[in-house]
Amino acid sequence: MAPDITVEDLDKDVRDELRTLPGDLAELVGRHLAAAERALSEDDPERAHEHVKVARKFAARVGVVREAAGIVAYRAGHYAEALSDLRAARRLTGSDEYLPVMADCERGLGRPERALDLVKSREAERLDRAGRIELTIVESGARRDLGQHDAAVITLQRLPELRDPQPRPWSARLAYAYADALADAGHTQAAVDWFSRAMAFDEDGETDAAERYAELTGSVIEDVEEEFQEDLGEGFETDLGEMLEGRAATAEGEAVDVDLEAEVDEQYEVAEPAEAVDENHDAEAEVAKPGVTPAFIEPVFSDVRDVRDVSDDDADEDADEDADEDADEDADDGDESDDSGERDAPGEGRDQGRA
Repeated sequence: MAPDITVEDLDKDVRDELRTLPGDLAELVGRHLAAAERALSEDDPERAHEHVKVARKFAARVGVVREAAGIVAYRAGHYAEALSDLRAARRLTGSDEYLPVMADCERGLGRPERALDLVKSREAERLDRAGRIELTIVESGARRDLGQHDAAVITLQRLPELRDPQPRPWSARLAYAYADALADAGHTQAAVDWFSRAMAFDEDGETDAAERYAELTGSVIEDVEEEFQEDLGEGFETDLGEMLEGRAATAEGEAVDVDLEAEVDEQYEVAEPAEAVDENHDAEAEVAKPGVTPAFIEPVFSDVRDVRDVSDDDADEDADEDADEDADEDADDGDESDDSGERDAPGEGRDQGRA
């Protein structure tokens, strides 16, 4: 561990929670958490993972430690471990903040049905606005995992934030997720347009929207922001309501009215997004700005396979989840019972962190 890493590098709220530990142990755990944070900033999630494992070994009953362990394991691609730590953190803190990450872990483990269970859970209704948007992005991804490509697109179209032209903390990720869903559904030109918008929002390089744009167009955009501003005034004039109440052509070429939203709801049980609670955003969400509504799409359902009702998941899956949680609690108890022996050898923890 670098000698310049100290507990003071952590946020005050984290330091306050670590004060529940004995002084030397709080110092050890805090330095490993700070080292993990630095490793993540240097794009080295595996090194961060080694540090949080040491912190968890000595402070498995501290909520902020289990949260950090879960997030770092998720970033490193250790989804089962991340899910275990985040479940433990939720029991310790009572917070549902990381529910979207837990749902995405279920996707990473190849269980999109369980991800949809979390989307429709009571805990999901308690998320704040940013949390609901992240959970909707995960839901769209789970729909794609199940082959429901058009349902994945419509899931995101229902978010009023998708039509907000102002940059928000979630704007880049939301635009990127929508573009990705469009591409998977075969709407290439619309996907190109939305990857362009994702690039304009993504000043910090959070997504690989530029690479996806170049892949689809075979070109490199030098000034995406300028192009985005030009696009705001033209094209994309189709209203979301027109898309959802679109007209589908029959085999004979005759157009018939189709309520696509109702059809998607009936086939896939797409969750309704919770009503926004941000007072400053309510007025903006109610009035969609012209020129930034989602591109027109004519969903086709012929390539989508049926999905069983997630409420009828078999008993084996429930038993597996219960067994996972019991194992977490047993591991926590074991960690707590060993604390006295471990706390006598803080040097050993530091050696493990360096290794």
